[in-house]
Amino acid sequence: MKARLAASAALALGIALGASGCSMVTYQATTEHYDASDGVSVDVGELDLRNVLVVSDDGVDGTLVMTVVNNGADDVTLGVQFGGDDIEPIKVEAGSELVFGVDQVEGTDEVEPIVLEGIDTLPGAFLPMFFEYSGAEGVEKLIPVLDGRLPEYENLVP
Repeated sequence: MKARLAASAALALGIALGASGCSMVTYQATTEHYDASDGVSVDVGELDLRNVLVVSDDGVDGTLVMTVVNNGADDVTLGVQFGGDDIEPIKVEAGSELVFGVDQVEGTDEVEPIVLEGIDTLPGAFLPMFFEYSGAEGVEKLIPVLDGRLPEYENLVP
């Protein structure tokens, strides 16, 4: 009787290990961060910039679209540069979230759209941009430039 019980327990353990063993050695893509939308992500110190993109029909002027989340305990001023030009610094309060370029999102602070003049980058290309704030190492990232063909972007064309 004891041998039968031990055999049953060993069989159950073997089945459990065999059925779950795949997840122990198989790569799990869902554990990796990826940009699920059209924009890109940029991490600058305690700031998370999400879904960063530029909308432009003519490649001359464009609207900067992004969400900025301050995960830190201090207010910071985000500096953004492109093509040697600086945009007006963006003050981001500690623990706050700012959404630029889209309709107001519940729970976020209301902000004015940021229009970049003279981007000289056609839709479909990438605009090199530099993001920084005091106390954090700056990050340069290639930001996609899209046109207003998609309904969600048609109102964002400057």
